Amino acid sequence: MPVVVVESPAKAKTINKYLGDNYTVLASYGHVRDLPPKNGSVDTDDDFAMKWEIGYDSRKHVKAIADALKDDNELILATDPDREGEAISWHLEEALRKRKAIKKDTPVSRVVFNAITKSAVTEAMKNPRQVDMPLVEAYLARRALDYLVGFNLSPVLWRKLPGAKSAGRVQSVCLRLIVEREMEIEAFNAREYWSVKAQLATPRGQTFEARLTHLAGKKLDKFDLENSTAAELAVQAVNSRDLTVQKVEAKPANRNPSPPFMTSTLQQEASRKFSFGARQTMSTAQRLYEAGYITYMRTDGIDMAPEAVTAARAEIETRYGKDYVPASPRVYKNKAKNAQEAHECIRPTDMSVDAGKLARLEADQRKLYDLIWKRTLASQMEQARMERTTVDVGSADGQIVMRATGQVVLFDGFMKVYEEGRDDSVVDDDDKRLPQVAQGDSTAKNSITPDQHFTQPPPRFTEATLVKRMEELGIGRPSTYASVITTIQDREYVRKDKNRLFPEDKGRMVTIFLLNFFRKYVGYEFTANLEEELDDVSAGERNYKNVLDRFWKDFSVAIAETSELRISEVLDVLDDVLAPSLYPPREDGTDPRTCPLCSEGKLHLKTSKSGGFVGCGNYPECRYTRPIGGDNDANADRVLGVDEGDEISLRSGRFGPYVQRGEPTEEVKKPPRASLPKGWQQEDMTLEKALTLLSLPRFVGEHPDGGIVHSNLGRYGPYVMHTTVDEDGKEQKLYANIPDVEEVFTIGMNRAVEVIAEKKAKGGRGRTVAKPLKELGEHPTEGGPVNVMDGRYGPYVKWAKVNATLSKDVEPADVTMDMAVELITAKAAKKGGRKKAAPKKKVAAKKKPAAKKPAAKKKPAAKKKPAAKKA
Repeated sequence: MPVVVVESPAKAKTINKYLGDNYTVLASYGHVRDLPPKNGSVDTDDDFAMKWEIGYDSRKHVKAIADALKDDNELILATDPDREGEAISWHLEEALRKRKAIKKDTPVSRVVFNAITKSAVTEAMKNPRQVDMPLVEAYLARRALDYLVGFNLSPVLWRKLPGAKSAGRVQSVCLRLIVEREMEIEAFNAREYWSVKAQLATPRGQTFEARLTHLAGKKLDKFDLENSTAAELAVQAVNSRDLTVQKVEAKPANRNPSPPFMTSTLQQEASRKFSFGARQTMSTAQRLYEAGYITYMRTDGIDMAPEAVTAARAEIETRYGKDYVPASPRVYKNKAKNAQEAHECIRPTDMSVDAGKLARLEADQRKLYDLIWKRTLASQMEQARMERTTVDVGSADGQIVMRATGQVVLFDGFMKVYEEGRDDSVVDDDDKRLPQVAQGDSTAKNSITPDQHFTQPPPRFTEATLVKRMEELGIGRPSTYASVITTIQDREYVRKDKNRLFPEDKGRMVTIFLLNFFRKYVGYEFTANLEEELDDVSAGERNYKNVLDRFWKDFSVAIAETSELRISEVLDVLDDVLAPSLYPPREDGTDPRTCPLCSEGKLHLKTSKSGGFVGCGNYPECRYTRPIGGDNDANADRVLGVDEGDEISLRSGRFGPYVQRGEPTEEVKKPPRASLPKGWQQEDMTLEKALTLLSLPRFVGEHPDGGIVHSNLGRYGPYVMHTTVDEDGKEQKLYANIPDVEEVFTIGMNRAVEVIAEKKAKGGRGRTVAKPLKELGEHPTEGGPVNVMDGRYGPYVKWAKVNATLSKDVEPADVTMDMAVELITAKAAKKGGRKKAAPKKKVAAKKKPAAKKPAAKKKPAAKKKPAAKKA
């Protein structure tokens, strides 16, 4: 019976259910081969020959497939229906041929299905084909380009910008978007403007709001009322005149539904509605696809199969009635450039199944399924019909006109099921309803108020708006967005805070470096054009090696030129480029490059393993530093006063603000300093507060049972310390955490004794048994509770003795059992690999001295050593 290979065990399980006992269904567990991260994996001197290597974890899976082919001499490659899936099939066939697991008479075929349903799978089996080489070549081109950029550019970054971790073909362009947006925000100068609004009443006493649009017979532009004086004069002009309704205009308006989801729009909408990160959205969608609930989730396509359209229209009629079904099906045009990559949209496989019927699914899967189901049905529903009304109210002399707008929904259409979210909350006047008024009606003025406004800088990107912008620019592809955004966060180039993306200093330095020395390769147009060339490759219209050759000729020259630069030359260039934002003009007119601490040295851009920073050129006499994106206000770093002849100063370091006593000298190379505790602000710092910090640890008193007690601030927060001396004269210290920073400076002996006693009651081991943030239940295969815990370094998944840290973009509440098991398996595999090596070395070491006995006992140990290294 044929051996069918898919990517994941979950998918294998579902497909096996449909194919039955006539097939052997196995999982490849993703890509079986990759380019090893070493020089020469893509040989630019040998026509871009690529040297592939089977991953350590993949060897057992390839062996399992090879073993199955010994008994079943037919191979069916059923990996995902996209470029990556095609590549996995190609890799697998190549790897098996090298092992000679595929014989001359072994039939090898490729099948694709867009949904894991019985009908889709059985139909695919009737229509096998061969591996699509243009799609594979498009993958090979992308992989080679990513290797050539990353493997050649990253070492340049390491040497020229200590602390920089990597660069990438798409990753660096994505980072540039975030950094440039932040620079726009920092350079933004808010402009003041005013508006005037009125609460008016109809003759029947109904109220509505109108805004001033014409003053002194002239239409007002946005900045015509530029200050409070102009706004007050406008208010007086309105108050001094009687107002009547001059015009009422009602116009019909229609709204059409949004098209069904493709990958990028699904990521955007899940971010807007549920604050899902791109990776979380894709992993959740992957599980829905593998369970057979939705079609394939990596697609540029927005068209829908005819049978799915028919099913959607039937379901709409059943649920909502004939009025909600348009006369003819809605047709949406594909956005993908070539048909080979234009898969169907993301939709439910069964339109009659709503989220309510999937109660056994985990919460995040139900949410995402509900979103997909509603969007799909809405996309085939009747348009919404409205009446949009505009009312102009003015004075008889034509000097004043105020306008009110609103709308009435006459027929909700698709809005009954679904409305697309917005990236930023916008108040839409058209959403308001207006009372019934007629031309000539007089209106009473309940209130006339001026409103002050300021222009706003462009908003920081969310993952949703970043995906949207990348899509608009043609950068990357839907299947890459999630991994690219995750990578720049994992590299600590970008952090996510309240769903917004902020560039770190490290990310700024990398971007400015690339813009100055590799501008072409982080150019939006260049990257988009390269994507188009790769699309041509997948359509069979371009040779992928020609694309690589043209790229490498110019890129290798740029690498060679930059490699010769000294770090100081690079920093000088970056210092000049960043000067306007690093050294803005000061209010007192002094040189913005003068060190605010010593007033003698000049500020310069410097670099370290933790990233870039601004430091005083008078180092080591002056150790002033501040972050690149930190507070440029000269008052932020300042001398707070003098104590016992020493200057007490507030400073900004790369790891946050701190206070320091005096300056380094030959005798005291590291003067006393103390970091500001959490919740303490730089602007609130005084000499008294600084001295309090520098006085720590604080002596609380003598413990009633002997020993002394101090309070202090430590790496893990505020604590009290009980020091005693044992019988051997050695000091023993017991540390007990206290919850409040302020208590460090006020805690008395009674409270300290109580805290220390609580700690002793716990066996001196610190915290009580932690309560889980989320209980997921029993491990589905191994048993034992799986919980999400809060750890010292952030939330993590705990099962038995395995602790797997959650990535920064995953909220503890969103973790599912499937996600947890995946993390546990990955962590256990790593842990197991390390454990395997260590004990073998120990055994060998123990047996050597003992063995006057048989040399045979040494032999197993000696044999095991290489195996351990290999693991």
